[in-house]
Amino acid sequence: MTEIKTILLVEDNRQDEMLILRALKKVNLANQVDVVRDGQQALDYLLREGEFSERGGPDLPTVVLLDISLPRVNGLDVLERLRSTPRTSLVPVVILTSSDEEQDRLRSYREGANSFVRKPLNFADFAEAVAKLGIYWLAINSPCRG
Repeated sequence: MTEIKTILLVEDNRQDEMLILRALKKVNLANQVDVVRDGQQALDYLLREGEFSERGGPDLPTVVLLDISLPRVNGLDVLERLRSTPRTSLVPVVILTSSDEEQDRLRSYREGANSFVRKPLNFADFAEAVAKLGIYWLAINSPCRG
């Protein structure tokens, strides 16, 4: 049986969402990409609470692509909560953000981000960066299933 590899994309910008989904589809690695648009939805999805309490499918995604600037709960607060919850503490989280702030990069790593990737402004560069993320996290990396 083939393992279902799911990506959770946490992105409130519809244009960035579309570009990320297109880039991931192009490299054809993920069986499924689930999208949520704010930090609270991300927490509910990962912790199976609220609107996602009856969610089917894989228990946890293979990787979470997490923006920082999100409505309701910001991405860094989502990351902090994930790392402090035993069930989600080992889920790989890639910060995928437009932020150029050193403090965001430092806090991301302090809170346990596995990677910090700045979204390139150029579409081709953005698509290439997302494709490389997908290849690494879904095809090359050996996840911890602890």
